[in-house]
Amino acid sequence: DVGFDPLGFSAKYPLNWLREAELKHGRVCMLAALGCIVPEFIRLPFESTSNPVPSEAFFQVPAGGLFQIFVFCGAVEFFSNGFKMTGDSMFKDGRKPGDLKFDPLGFGKNPAALARYELAELKNGRLAML
Repeated sequence: DVGFDPLGFSAKYPLNWLREAELKHGRVCMLAALGCIVPEFIRLPFESTSNPVPSEAFFQVPAGGLFQIFVFCGAVEFFSNGFKMTGDSMFKDGRKPGDLKFDPLGFGKNPAALARYELAELKNGRLAML
């Protein structure tokens, strides 16, 4: 990419795998940032969803519920990569990092617009991770 790798991760791991991790973490952080803002304005009328402080609300979820969430996230990760979890095997079929073949709104029809959206997603994800 731009050559900024002060810890030398690109020498140890494939760059595609690192970019995939960066995009996934950025997507999660963008949703988490939204999840910190929305409860200030919208409240669900249930006792279990009444706490607007995200760090406290996490501990209101029962242990079984947290287990279900983590298993679901792991299953999505496992199935979305076609059962390939290593940096060496994940991109052997030519898949681009972050491309999960999920485009219900058709943003990928125009290649120029798609490139702009991909760059915006990367930059916004980096900002959200901060």
